[in-house]
Amino acid sequence: MVYDIIIIGGGPAGLSAAIYGLRARMNLILIEKIATGGQIALSDDISNYPGFPSLSGIELMQKFEEHAKGLGLNIVYDEISDVSDQGQYKLLKGLEGTYQAKTVIIAVGASPKRLNIPGERQFIGKGVSYCATCDGPFFKDSDVAVVGGGDTAVKEANYLTKIVKSIVLIHRRKEFRAEKIIQERLHNAANVTLELEHTPISINGTKSVESITIENVKTSERKTIPVKGVFVFVGINPQTSFLKNLEKDENGFIKTDHYTLMTSMPGVFCAGDAHSKKLLQVATAVGEGALAATAAIEFVCDVC
Repeated sequence: MVYDIIIIGGGPAGLSAAIYGLRARMNLILIEKIATGGQIALSDDISNYPGFPSLSGIELMQKFEEHAKGLGLNIVYDEISDVSDQGQYKLLKGLEGTYQAKTVIIAVGASPKRLNIPGERQFIGKGVSYCATCDGPFFKDSDVAVVGGGDTAVKEANYLTKIVKSIVLIHRRKEFRAEKIIQERLHNAANVTLELEHTPISINGTKSVESITIENVKTSERKTIPVKGVFVFVGINPQTSFLKNLEKDENGFIKTDHYTLMTSMPGVFCAGDAHSKKLLQVATAVGEGALAATAAIEFVCDVC
């Protein structure tokens, strides 16, 4: 069967694209390798998505999925390893089978970057974490470190203030890049200490994390801070390594046309955190899913 649209990825962008495609009566499927929701499903609190002053990521994504399934969405669980242009259709190769579609929407998202310092890999799951919502409760009444200065780092630090004994927030710059309102919440927390203009050098311990060593970016002075956990939020890597036939930027993000979100392969579009853009938010992912789906629908109609 040649589908009108195949969507790869079940996060906000993919589910938004599915809703728009299904409303246009497109014959489509959504392929997801693990579970729908994407990275945002791990977020404890979302307070900037219109219409929902505060709810968890998993709650919001459940609403997205219920909406799409109510329109008849068929979710196929498989991991795609290649997308190629066969002229009349695009060929998708997965671990479980192959699929054909007139158009494809890439909505695979991104995953957390690592610090790549001594001790990080060794202590993953033993004190090193990339998700405060997932692992925060394990550090109840403990001292922890949070590394990063963007929205995610500050939001996750705010969440941890309710659980842990104390937080040292480590950021390489003099100022945070996070949204001002969430910075204010952090500054009002009594159990947060800031280590600005510092970078982590090593995560130390024997069987689990016992401390983190940081370095001043100006003086190179180092100090070691006792902590039981290290939460890392220093950016993301796009999950695009399997897409060898699409043009990407130097960081692996897919390049798209700003008007239609079409990639360098005609009929293949990209929405959400996997493509090169400035703002990584649920709201932008949803809008891009709608845009990519609309462009894909037009592409299908043009080639009919």
